[in-house]
Amino acid sequence: MARSKTAALALAFGLAATSAFSADLRIGLQDDADILDPDQSRTFVGRIVYASLCDKLVDITPDLEIIPQLATGWEWSADGMALTMTLREGVTFHDGEPFNAAAVAANIERSQTLPESRRKSEVKSIASTEVVDDYTIKLNLKAPDATLLAQLADRAGMMLSPKAAAEMGVDFGLNPVCSGPFKFKERVQQDRIVLERYDGYWNADEIHFDSVTFLPIPDTTVRLANLRAGDLDMLERLAATDLASAKADDGLTVEQAVSLGYQGITININNGERAQNPLGQNAAIRKALSLSIDRNVLNQVVFEGAFAPGNQPFPPTSPWYDKRFPVPERDVEAAKALLKEAGVDSVEIEVQVANNPVQMQMMQVVQAMAAEAGINIKLVAKEFATLLKDQSAGEYTASQVGWSGRVDPDGNIHQFQTCNGGINDSKFCMPEVDALLDKARISTDTAERKAAYDAAREILNEQQPIIYLYHVTWIWALNNKIEGFVPYPDGMIRLEGVSFAE
Repeated sequence: MARSKTAALALAFGLAATSAFSADLRIGLQDDADILDPDQSRTFVGRIVYASLCDKLVDITPDLEIIPQLATGWEWSADGMALTMTLREGVTFHDGEPFNAAAVAANIERSQTLPESRRKSEVKSIASTEVVDDYTIKLNLKAPDATLLAQLADRAGMMLSPKAAAEMGVDFGLNPVCSGPFKFKERVQQDRIVLERYDGYWNADEIHFDSVTFLPIPDTTVRLANLRAGDLDMLERLAATDLASAKADDGLTVEQAVSLGYQGITININNGERAQNPLGQNAAIRKALSLSIDRNVLNQVVFEGAFAPGNQPFPPTSPWYDKRFPVPERDVEAAKALLKEAGVDSVEIEVQVANNPVQMQMMQVVQAMAAEAGINIKLVAKEFATLLKDQSAGEYTASQVGWSGRVDPDGNIHQFQTCNGGINDSKFCMPEVDALLDKARISTDTAERKAAYDAAREILNEQQPIIYLYHVTWIWALNNKIEGFVPYPDGMIRLEGVSFAE
């Protein structure tokens, strides 16, 4: 009997120990990620997954300072025409291949030459790469590029295994191989993405989870209910309407950070046959739509005042914001006059929107406002990855979509509004805008860059290929057993130093 009791206690202790040391983190996402290939992807939630899967050459601090990650140091040439980076030694990719200067060169070549790459405009200033030695890479530029380090702090700087990338080609995203703290295990579309701890990670002492599972749950109410029920450990983008409730919950912790990005309506100007409609072909109608919207009311009704109304790629608090064009007041009569100028009394337009309750509610408010000016909006709800796919293909008239924002202002505008921009789904193209935005990239003088952005704003304010609506505040809700989480303005979830409380 005593022996049996001892065995039972041992078994119980063993189970308890297994439970204590099995640290499996579950994160609720608002959307499902698109393809898990940093060169091809574009979703915000995809970047959240990459924060655990794919290390970058450099990273940022919560105060937006650029700091080392896979590159331990860097130096610009006196003329700004070359960037030399010293690389971290002893790093391996998840397939065991070494990370070195040759790997960096291969990654940059892939970003520039892969036909499906969306990173081309982000690294187009790089004329050539020079492998100085195993752990030193020199990037020779076509012209000075003030944005390059910020680009390398994002998807353009994510390092993939050159061997896996060469073998998989365009299908790399089906089994991505990077060098981050977690390696890819499995994916079930619209259900889960599972990563498992990579024991060979260079900074393994800071990683305290055995696995991390990302679960797309578009319904914000369901996502929060799952967190409260214990089926999730944390979630991103808590609805502003749930903020007070979550803060009052003793079992939860809420963290916030003002974002770098925006939400708006992208208009199809020249992306295929669906652009051939009054909204796409007449800037007056686009301006009328913008004037029909009360951005302050939108913020109060849908977001309980938690976000910031906006009308530019940068929030009004940004030093890059052009104060000559403040957030416009709603003016229904002026909107009607613009329609008459365009030769119509009313217009029918279709706007696609992500199938989550928050975005649908927001666009329903926009729909009601626009109708009063004679702009009748038909809303088409789509799963987010499908929405982006259709947007890229030109299978849309207008699309309610946002951008999570970048450290450098270039990241919020150049790739969207230059003729060959990697994410210019509008296909808006004006050479004078290209020249101004390219000029802002080249200069390292802040005042000169600001003047170029302001000159571009004068044109874009008239053309309005994107109607900006608001700037979000990132809100995370976490089970209060989680310790060490730090909110970042880019909205990413960095797991270094994060753990379950003992």
